[in-house]
Amino acid sequence: MIQANPIVNQTLDHPLLEEKGVELAIKRLDLVHSLISGNKFFKLKYNLEEAVNEGYKSILTFGGAYSNHIQATAAAAKLFGLKTIGLVRGEETLPLNPTLDFAQSQGMKIEYVNRTDYRRKNEAEYLAELKKKYPNCFIIPEGGTNSLAIKGTEEILEEGDKYYSDIILSIGTGGTFSGILKSLQPNQKALGISSLKGSFINGEVSDLIEKNQIRTEAEWALNSEYHFGGYAKYNQALIDFIWEFYETFGIALDPIYTGKMMYAVWDLIKKDHFTTGSKILAIHSGGIQGNLGFYERTNIKLPHLSE
Repeated sequence: MIQANPIVNQTLDHPLLEEKGVELAIKRLDLVHSLISGNKFFKLKYNLEEAVNEGYKSILTFGGAYSNHIQATAAAAKLFGLKTIGLVRGEETLPLNPTLDFAQSQGMKIEYVNRTDYRRKNEAEYLAELKKKYPNCFIIPEGGTNSLAIKGTEEILEEGDKYYSDIILSIGTGGTFSGILKSLQPNQKALGISSLKGSFINGEVSDLIEKNQIRTEAEWALNSEYHFGGYAKYNQALIDFIWEFYETFGIALDPIYTGKMMYAVWDLIKKDHFTTGSKILAIHSGGIQGNLGFYERTNIKLPHLSE
């Protein structure tokens, strides 16, 4: 078992919140562990325990070249005494970017996969080929989302979080959102802010809910209006917001997930989406490690540590 730091809900103070009559706090999952940040800590927790209990010696997983999941899996598996293989989409580029360099420093063996094969990552036939090629490997899907991940993310909300009326978080694969739904109170609402363009995420989340037999009386919804052009897309307004948020509250955000989520929260508060008296809890899902790689790709500097 990897020991987590106590999770802090940081209440924000700002004239806009006072004007609109709402409370806003950030659940600081980015501080849950020094190497395994945010929701990845919860997604990996039971996957790695299962791997150890079943006698596996290695973890095999998938991700892009700047993947938070690749970075976190490499660090977490090392703490569990497991070897790791990362199947990374695309071709090798040297020197390694900060994400892959860190993963390799944690002992991960990086194998590059062409995009055609990578698209087969969820096919039973391809997974059988991988098990044959890499015997005694426990396979975790891209992004870490499976039933064990949902079991972990169900633990993100704590007893004290019953205080909040609205729970908001970013959505990538939908695994964290699905876990949150399992632990919501009937009087709470959950809002997922999709970082991907298109409404397909609605079907993916619905599939996860059905597959994992998630039952909730709480209200929930997905919002796909704050993707800024699609996954990993951005504009100057988003960059400016991330810096302004950091300078105001001392909390670093990333442009892929948490920046878009908090931009949405702030914009929705301005537009009176939340009723007066609402108590909002926004979940900071980590991933700040990616800001170094973002700078490498774009030459745009972003805060990479919170104050």
